[in-house]
Amino acid sequence: MDLSVTHMFLEVDDHEAALAFYRDALGLEVRQDVSFEGARWLTVGPKSQPDFGIVLQTAGVARPDEDAQALRELLAKGSLSGIVLETANVDAMFDQIQASGADVLQEPMDQAFGKRDCAFRDPAGNEVRITQR
Repeated sequence: MDLSVTHMFLEVDDHEAALAFYRDALGLEVRQDVSFEGARWLTVGPKSQPDFGIVLQTAGVARPDEDAQALRELLAKGSLSGIVLETANVDAMFDQIQASGADVLQEPMDQAFGKRDCAFRDPAGNEVRITQR
């Protein structure tokens, strides 16, 4: 069986703030921007991976009201999943992202498992970890 990853989804509560983080601070390109019935799907991705997209979707979209509210509460606490991105120079990427005013979770450090990495929270509270190749 031959599978590949094409998309992943992150919940966001402010697409303009998400754009400022993912496009402007991280340097990802915008692939799609779709609004439909009070929801928005913004797809971004690295230029080097044109077949992969990170879909930034309206928090709680297409879910029952109770589930959507619970999801928004978890998002506000920073308790949802995140993403790990990879770069050639984690220290330079850290400086670039930090200069944007992003919420720093961890400055660059060498981990016991052999990677150098850092971590931020996006404006919605999702963890974004950057590792060095």
